[in-house]
Amino acid sequence: MSTATSTTTTASAGLKVTPLQNAPFGAVVTLPVEQPDPAYLSDDDFKKLYDAVHENLVVVIPNQKDIAPESQYILTKRFDPTCEGAYGHSKEFRHEKSVLRRDGHSCPSQPQVQILGQGRQDGHLGIENLELRHPTHMSFHHTPLTDSQIADGNTRYYRWHIDSALYGLAPPVVTTLLGIDCPKSERQKILYEDSGEVLETAQAATAFASGANGFELLSDEDKEFALNTTVIYAPHPYIFISPTGATSDGLTIVSEGKELSLQELPEWELSKVKKLPLVWTNPVTGKQHLQVHGCCIWKLETPDGVQELEQARKTIHRLMRPNISPKHVYAHDWQEGDLVIFFNRGVWHSVTGQFGPDGHRLMHQCNIASGQDPVCVK
Repeated sequence: MSTATSTTTTASAGLKVTPLQNAPFGAVVTLPVEQPDPAYLSDDDFKKLYDAVHENLVVVIPNQKDIAPESQYILTKRFDPTCEGAYGHSKEFRHEKSVLRRDGHSCPSQPQVQILGQGRQDGHLGIENLELRHPTHMSFHHTPLTDSQIADGNTRYYRWHIDSALYGLAPPVVTTLLGIDCPKSERQKILYEDSGEVLETAQAATAFASGANGFELLSDEDKEFALNTTVIYAPHPYIFISPTGATSDGLTIVSEGKELSLQELPEWELSKVKKLPLVWTNPVTGKQHLQVHGCCIWKLETPDGVQELEQARKTIHRLMRPNISPKHVYAHDWQEGDLVIFFNRGVWHSVTGQFGPDGHRLMHQCNIASGQDPVCVK
């Protein structure tokens, strides 16, 4: 991986920002000694943190293992004064047919904060019989890796995505993700079956790709196309795709006509169907970011007309694929106490890997639906 060059170290007695070394983007933040809880930073220090997240896209604050769910919620909400307080996936997260239904549990004291991980965590936050399941590609991809490939240490990206309900609610500005119990384990290899490339990562690393880099990798013709294209997401998209399987790279869905019909979906309103630009403008840097959830798309409104589902998926896959090549991906190797804040409107991310039968991990995640949709400033 190339050395990050997005910012220089901030020289200050307060909060400090240091770019990650040997990574395509990202930074580490050191908090001021007098304020170890990032939720309660001074206005000046929070402005530095806000800018760092927008400039570096992924920011890691170490040694935050004991931050309370209430503080994590306050910190997350502070990034967006318009946010409505609702969890980013709302009722989609719990619907019996949703592909998200088994991916987390709400913190009792702060339901916007989700408990994620792997294995039995009985008694965490007073919750009895808490059994966590790390999402793996075996349950979501059209054709998973074979048992022998997995035994050899191979894995895949689970699903490249943006945190958002993509129906009714606007995408969150940031997501905060806290590693509480992150045991070290063997390395795993992410296979790129279309190119033969391999990315070696820590087991179950969280992978990130910069939407700004995704836009820059496009040809001039594709940039013009992307800047003038609107993505229409399916009604209740995580339920719409529940019978389907993803492509081997986790970018989108294999088109076989297995999606639920509109009549089979829970009641929906046309006014809540999300239409979002394919390119979102970063409000701090002014950069253009290719931002799309490839698995949840329904149609594309392009300068040449509407592309229906199958063609829309092919187009989006073609535009996204170059940006997930190994040299462009930052795969975060979780250390106990890492608090990762990522600009959800500027990166794509994916779960990776799988655990064995005795594997365990514990994390807290928070993102809050915004009161405003992202925009593309041309």
